[in-house]
Amino acid sequence: MALIVQKYGGTSVGTIERIRCVAERVEKAHKEGHRVVVVLSAMSGETDRLLRLAHEVTALPDDRELDMLLSTGERVTIALLAMALRARGLDARSFTGRQVGIMTDSAHTKARITKVVADRIREALHKGVIPVVAGFQGINEQSDVTTLGRGGSDLTAVALAAALKADRCIIFTDVDGVYTSDPNIVPTARRIDKISYEEMLEMASLGAKVLQSRSVEFAAKFNVPVEVNSSFKEGNGTLVTREDEDMEAVAVSGVTGDRNQAKITIVGVPDKPGIASKVFGLVAKAHINVDMIIQNMSQSGLTDISFTIPRVDITKALPIIQDVAKGIEAKSVAVTEAIAKVSLVGVGMRSHSGVAAKMFDVLSREGVNILMISTSEIKISCVIDEKYVELAMRSLHTAFGLDQSPAESRPAKS
Repeated sequence: MALIVQKYGGTSVGTIERIRCVAERVEKAHKEGHRVVVVLSAMSGETDRLLRLAHEVTALPDDRELDMLLSTGERVTIALLAMALRARGLDARSFTGRQVGIMTDSAHTKARITKVVADRIREALHKGVIPVVAGFQGINEQSDVTTLGRGGSDLTAVALAAALKADRCIIFTDVDGVYTSDPNIVPTARRIDKISYEEMLEMASLGAKVLQSRSVEFAAKFNVPVEVNSSFKEGNGTLVTREDEDMEAVAVSGVTGDRNQAKITIVGVPDKPGIASKVFGLVAKAHINVDMIIQNMSQSGLTDISFTIPRVDITKALPIIQDVAKGIEAKSVAVTEAIAKVSLVGVGMRSHSGVAAKMFDVLSREGVNILMISTSEIKISCVIDEKYVELAMRSLHTAFGLDQSPAESRPAKS
């Protein structure tokens, strides 16, 4: 009898009928003899609706109050699923993040998990109860509600699986696994049967929306086997697990594109020690993630510093950067939002040379100018004009032999 954590995303619980379908799937696993813990997101579109309400009240909602508001979406779905399961004769109970004991830091809207108590979940399982847990939320040391960022229900599920030492954590979503690229942009993308934690972490952080990057990081740290599967059809999904020798046979495993990018350039920065520390120290204190950084060669004692951040953080970041620029006597601050990042990912890059050169050649032949470049052992990323991102993804996907043959099955439509 296995202990399984099942997580269902917003589209999987988007209507009452779909909640009933989730109840049926949970009942099936229960009847097969498994102990099941269910983690749910809010209904599809609900978090966006709540965000719109907040921004109708004020242009800059307070982060603490925003967490209080956004955490309500998951409370609705867990209560409804618990009702649906009880209507089927199963003993089910809903639990909020607070009731589970998901402890976090105080970085509201982007909190990080510090500890998972889960005593009430263990007690429920011991009594034969099916726990239905609200994803995306926890509490800090002051007992204030916190949320874990977009896709945070994935993190809740993986963290619970680690705390409970579950046999499997299955992320049910609207696709039947992880693909070599976004099938909506690259029609020839194919499903990957098995992918390493490292590759999945890179793909998630680079724009692949199947799994939240922090959930993959957590899974790798605690060696939680994660399966990504469809909640709309039966069949195999993608197993996210430790790297093995077969994974290195292919140089590139996937191509990603990320439009949620913006570039900030501080022009005319005095070229002296401590400037970068001042700039990025204040950005870090605001819990804004900086990705690529480029500093131009100094001319007449001045330089330009360019860096990329998530586009959604521009409103928060810009006043901070403008204050810093004024304090260090820089000339100006420029913002470019119409950019995107296209990336290649693959553990095989460690043993295959020429991947970067081939990538640059493909983009050049398509007339795509590269604005910034970032590399690691298993990924290469290029910042380009946003209008070229789909062309770049399709061209690279084909060039690196990732297209599926016409005989292969097509990705499922939700």
